[in-house]
Amino acid sequence: MSTGAGKPPGKLGCLQLTPTQQAINALSEDRACTRTVSSKLAAGFVFGAASLIPSTMSCSIKRTSSTSYRSGGGGGACGGGSGRSSSVSCRRYASSVIGGGSYGGGACGTVYGGGMSAGSLTGGFGGCMGGGFGGGFAGSFGAGGDLLLNGNEKVTMQNLNDRLASYLDKVRRLEEENAQLEHHIREWYRKQAPSVSKDYSSYYQTIEQLQNQIIAATVDNNKMVLDIDNSKMTADDFRMKYENELVIRQTVEADINGLRNILDDLTRTRSSLESELESLKDELIALKRNHEEEMRQLQSQTGGDVSVEVNAAPGQDLTKILNDLRNEYEQIIDKNRREVEQWYEVKVCSNASEVNRQVTSSSQDIQTSSHQLTELRRDMQNLEIELQAQLSTKGSLENSLAETESRYGLLLQQIQGQINCVEEELASIRCEMESQNQEYKMLLGIKTRLEQEIAQYRALLQEGQQDIVYVFCLQIRA
Repeated sequence: MSTGAGKPPGKLGCLQLTPTQQAINALSEDRACTRTVSSKLAAGFVFGAASLIPSTMSCSIKRTSSTSYRSGGGGGACGGGSGRSSSVSCRRYASSVIGGGSYGGGACGTVYGGGMSAGSLTGGFGGCMGGGFGGGFAGSFGAGGDLLLNGNEKVTMQNLNDRLASYLDKVRRLEEENAQLEHHIREWYRKQAPSVSKDYSSYYQTIEQLQNQIIAATVDNNKMVLDIDNSKMTADDFRMKYENELVIRQTVEADINGLRNILDDLTRTRSSLESELESLKDELIALKRNHEEEMRQLQSQTGGDVSVEVNAAPGQDLTKILNDLRNEYEQIIDKNRREVEQWYEVKVCSNASEVNRQVTSSSQDIQTSSHQLTELRRDMQNLEIELQAQLSTKGSLENSLAETESRYGLLLQQIQGQINCVEEELASIRCEMESQNQEYKMLLGIKTRLEQEIAQYRALLQEGQQDIVYVFCLQIRA
């Protein structure tokens, strides 16, 4: 059997196959021993068949096809070729022909050969086993029933009987060896079969290391996922703050726009008040001009020397009346001017102070909003930079995770391939063991049949010896 097929690559496969290789070597030795036993049994069958030459058998023709056995150890072969066994009745004598068998430990063989012609049987026997053995005999049986025996044939029969006894001893010894081999095989199956089928102890350390690395990578991955989630939450918080600040900014800008509208309204009101003031000044100037003209007209009317004597009651003093009128109008004009000026001052000052106050507060709000806007822009830029850094870190971590997963995936595939190779080799070893077990059972059946045939041949040998003694006694009496 092949012991090199299906070896997995790497040190792990070598460590796993070391006890398996020893078991395979042990099975090979057991197989060689079993085949040696079968060869010896076949050889014993050939040697035991020699005792059938002078035997008496029934009136029938029996043909059996021989079986060929081959063994790889020692260069020997036990073959049946096309031999056949036949027994032909001729009164009380029988001729037996057994041919085609050979057994050799190197290049020697044992051959039984015979031919049937005209009521006579000739046979030859030659053998070589171990140190070598050779012998031969020839016999002729006539139609009248004469049997020729001499001393050499008796010695040959005695030698064959001795060899049969030694063969039986060898058979018993080989049976004991077979029993020991069966015991060893059962012990080996009991000890090695479960451990071989489920022994993955050499992979436990590597699997544990890989599991620890996977757990560490999983923990790191979870930490990275937590960091990414924290970064996302922080970015969401900053985004919320940014949106709130943006809303505040828009509100402030809307307030500023409203204040600008108010300022425009105040400016327009001031312009209208200034125009009213100018119109009032013009009206005052016009009133003064009219008053002066009226005064000049009155003076011109009263400027001539007219002496009129009227005998009447004393009249009113026109100059005094005019002066009184002038004074009264001047007082009215001054009063109106003061009221207008006072109203203008009150109106303009109050509006100006309010406008100035609003402008000042609006300017302060604008400056504050501008400062806040600048700070928000700076924070937004920092957050964008931090977000880009987090995104780049996330991308690199995802790439590292994908690379780690691919690397360990390939490593796990390699380990799975090695495990599959080991399992295939174990399956092939089991198949080989089953085939060897079947072969052993077949050889055991052959041995049993050979023992039965040997017992039958022994009975025939004893019957043949009795017939020979009976014939010899008859010849002596004759």
